[in-house]
Amino acid sequence: MALDYRKCAEEIFSHLGGRDNIISAAHCATRLRLVIADNSKVDAKALEDVEGVKGMFNSNGQLQLIIGTGTVNKVYDEFLAVTGMTAATKADVKAAAAARQPLPKRLVKTLGDVFVPILPAIVASGLMMGLVEALGKAYPAFNGSDWYQFLDLVSGAAFAYLPVIIAVSAARVFGGNIFLGGVIGLCMIHSGLINAWAVSGMKASEIPVWHLLFFNVKAVGYQGHVIPVIIAVWIMCKLEQWLHKHVPEMLDLFVTPLVTVLVTTFLTFTIIGPVFSTGETYVLEGAKTLITVGHGIGAAIMGAVYPITVVMGLHHMYNVIEAGMLAEKGGLNIWMPIASAANFAQFGACLAVAVKAHNRKTKAVALPSALSASLGITEPAIFGVNLRFMKPFICGMIGGACGALFGAISHIGAKAYGVTGIPGLLTINHIGKYVILLAIAGGVAFALTMVVWKEEQEKTKEEILEEDAGADVPENTEMPVVISCSGGALKAPVYGQVVPQADIPDQTFAEGILGEGIGIQPELGVVIAPCDGVVSSVADSKHAIGITGPNDMEVLIHVGVETVDMKGEGFRPLVAEDEAVKEGQKIMEFDRDKIKAAGHPDMVVFLLTNSDEYEDVKLGADAGANSEA
Repeated sequence: MALDYRKCAEEIFSHLGGRDNIISAAHCATRLRLVIADNSKVDAKALEDVEGVKGMFNSNGQLQLIIGTGTVNKVYDEFLAVTGMTAATKADVKAAAAARQPLPKRLVKTLGDVFVPILPAIVASGLMMGLVEALGKAYPAFNGSDWYQFLDLVSGAAFAYLPVIIAVSAARVFGGNIFLGGVIGLCMIHSGLINAWAVSGMKASEIPVWHLLFFNVKAVGYQGHVIPVIIAVWIMCKLEQWLHKHVPEMLDLFVTPLVTVLVTTFLTFTIIGPVFSTGETYVLEGAKTLITVGHGIGAAIMGAVYPITVVMGLHHMYNVIEAGMLAEKGGLNIWMPIASAANFAQFGACLAVAVKAHNRKTKAVALPSALSASLGITEPAIFGVNLRFMKPFICGMIGGACGALFGAISHIGAKAYGVTGIPGLLTINHIGKYVILLAIAGGVAFALTMVVWKEEQEKTKEEILEEDAGADVPENTEMPVVISCSGGALKAPVYGQVVPQADIPDQTFAEGILGEGIGIQPELGVVIAPCDGVVSSVADSKHAIGITGPNDMEVLIHVGVETVDMKGEGFRPLVAEDEAVKEGQKIMEFDRDKIKAAGHPDMVVFLLTNSDEYEDVKLGADAGANSEA
């Protein structure tokens, strides 16, 4: 009996605690994804009993109801009609879920959102500053030239007015007017204030003081600070948003900006600035102590741990420390050598894999990933190679610790952040020592990986597949039957090693909630039709295809785990819904390297989603034997 989509949607809605308890809703190839305001209002037991819901779980702040391919989109449409909600993208749901993550995760993400967009300005200024200084050392006469003064002005602008850049970026992140944010940043470094870098050479009696209500405020700028700017703009955005809601529309244009700027600047100079600038000073001093403690042992520990924070997506939190170091007068970013050592060590480990591997696919991934890591972009090397084989990743951690230790002992620093590896040569204060640091970090990681990492021996059939240079399926190769039942036989949709369903790295698939099936570790980025049939669904994110086969067998081919987050990047379906396909026809191409670089397993999940309608379902080797019988 066909599922009543409207009834299913109505029953789901009735157990979610009301419309106000639903923040956002979207769907992927198999699941209805909801962000709930208060999970205690959700009747989980009743939801599991709704006809059409095959299971449910909470993940990454989302309530995910497992409904199935070709069905979930229809239930979703009815759900929108029942609730009166508008369609949300998976990105919207992900953003809403992120807002409900634990506070530490939200703070780290926020810092990344503020500092990552301004990286181009910091990188450009840092590189230019390095070039100007190098030219001055090579040609002393250049130091007094007009060109030197012009380039020195341009290269130093981003750092001299860093609070303004940060304020604009923070206003964008916090949802405020970016121009009002810029005004707050400008007020904090206004020319009418004593430059913060000049205060250290002044007597206390020489510093002007404002008497504002109960506060005695030193008229000193915030050129050397970062955190107070972010806090001030956050308060500005909250105040602005509140005023927009409560000020009559005819007065909003005049009242809201005026009150927002006046109140925020008053709070900034009387409370926020003094309190958080002191706190920031302690943070910076603590970071410097950590780097130098135990004659560099602290730096060595951070050099080893750094790539782990990259894997966890936490490495952007260091931007605050680095920006604060640079904001000091004549400041050097002494955190950069740690990051550079860690990144270049991952390059060395990845390069060793490229040199030592015999598998052509591994070489093809490792070499460009290593080159990318040498330039400071380590994600392809970490996710695509080193972490996948684990031993190279650990060797990289050891190399990073050794390089960071040398960096701390030799007292080197940079004039920018966001630049590591080879490009860091243009921002470092001691090029010779920096080259030695890179040699130590990369060399140790390379040598250790060459010694401890051994490539697993591939099976003969897989070696043949690896030697195939094209992306197409080798001709005259019979695909094995991997699922069979009274409805018919289904052949493997991809080349690779069959994995038992229980070993699929996704609870929903592993427990058979969406039907019985298998996993396949693919050797080629090509999906072929496992039988004659009609395409029943192609996921919006392009990573999954449903097919209705002979005798109404419903199959799902799902490439990768949680690859819905990739939003279609790396997937190219070659068929459309309602299109007839023939067994062996190529129906999708996918990029295994991009899947791994995104941090997802590339395993292909192959399910008979209506397997509960058959009593004789056989999987894997048993399926082949069953079909032959």
